Amino acid sequence: MNDVGPPADSFVEVIAREVEADPGNLALREDFITLLLEQNPSRAATELKAFESLGGDPARVRLLRARLMAARMRASNPPPPAAPPSTLQTGRSGQREPKPVPAPADDDRQAGSAAGSASLWDAERPAVTLADVAGLAEVKRHLDTAFLAPLRNPELAAAFGQKPGGSLLMYGPPGCGKTFIARAIAGDLGASFIHVTLADLLGKWIGESEKAIQSVFRNARAAAPCVIFFDEFDALGGRRTSGGGGSQTMRMLVTQLLEELDGVAGANEGVYFLAATNRPWDVDGALRRPGRIDKTVLVLPPDAVARAAIVRGALKGKPADAVDVVAIAAATEGFSGADLSHLVTTVLQEAMVESMSRGELVPVTTDAMLAAVGGVTPSTASWFDQVAPVLEYGVDDGTFDQLRAYRVRWGMR
Repeated sequence: MNDVGPPADSFVEVIAREVEADPGNLALREDFITLLLEQNPSRAATELKAFESLGGDPARVRLLRARLMAARMRASNPPPPAAPPSTLQTGRSGQREPKPVPAPADDDRQAGSAAGSASLWDAERPAVTLADVAGLAEVKRHLDTAFLAPLRNPELAAAFGQKPGGSLLMYGPPGCGKTFIARAIAGDLGASFIHVTLADLLGKWIGESEKAIQSVFRNARAAAPCVIFFDEFDALGGRRTSGGGGSQTMRMLVTQLLEELDGVAGANEGVYFLAATNRPWDVDGALRRPGRIDKTVLVLPPDAVARAAIVRGALKGKPADAVDVVAIAAATEGFSGADLSHLVTTVLQEAMVESMSRGELVPVTTDAMLAAVGGVTPSTASWFDQVAPVLEYGVDDGTFDQLRAYRVRWGMR
């Protein structure tokens, strides 16, 4: 007698109980998400959010998001079923031939596509605003004058023929808070927020990525006012003249994005397009012409006020002995927000190891923080080295005016 294993549903519930019993087991939770992708994408999405909130590896999160998108697209466009015997008819040759099956109407295809993408881009409502961004006074000033001021005065803007909406490219060294600022802008505008990465858009089949871009804008228009935020924008909107095996795919993606920005498929009133990049010189020029993404803001490393706030926030709730965050901020000029987080994490780990060896709690001190500063090389330094030849030899349409002024102020070559 052959043993018959439990049905798939009961196996899923067995794993679900194991995950519930050990919620911090990220490897088990990732396996559970992989199991759910083909059977229950909606539940997989819920588990993916939990995986990310519990500290799952960001690279794994991006990969799982891409696989979730592919699973949802497959669910919304299933392969046609095989023709049943009743659809066969006898032809002139006496052989049984398949009876023609009518193709679905365009409206049916659009309805199915819309249903499949409706839950793909979940628009959130950020609770943060620019008031929650510590320091960065110059960045806020440029944001206000270049982008936000007209949006905060819609009646005055309408008198001058300006429609609600707009676009902005933020650029600067990595780890300096461009994503947080994008959320804060959405909070300031009282708008929904859709965060998009390249992994969210890439599809297995030709045309899937373009459909994903269409669905982003379709969902944003439905949720207006809405901010669409494209992270690592140079990876998506790179120059179409660049070579490589993926250049044709890149051209198709950029072309689709151009159509959406131009409002070919629908009006973009109430849709705000934000993008962030560490390499603005690699963004396709067609995307940055007037009327598309024609405003830019430089997001520099956090100033002293912001650095102190970042360190204070990273130490909150941790064993610390009255750490002088002002002194730490003064010693970390040029550090990005990510560098500061790494610094705090390093010192906390050292204090934990010492606590275990002593058998008593050893809090983080100002001296320990200052001693660790010398072991962290600011990641922003390599970015400024990369941008130097671009400023020296590249074509500048005014994008880098703020950056040039910053380099002059700090005596950079």
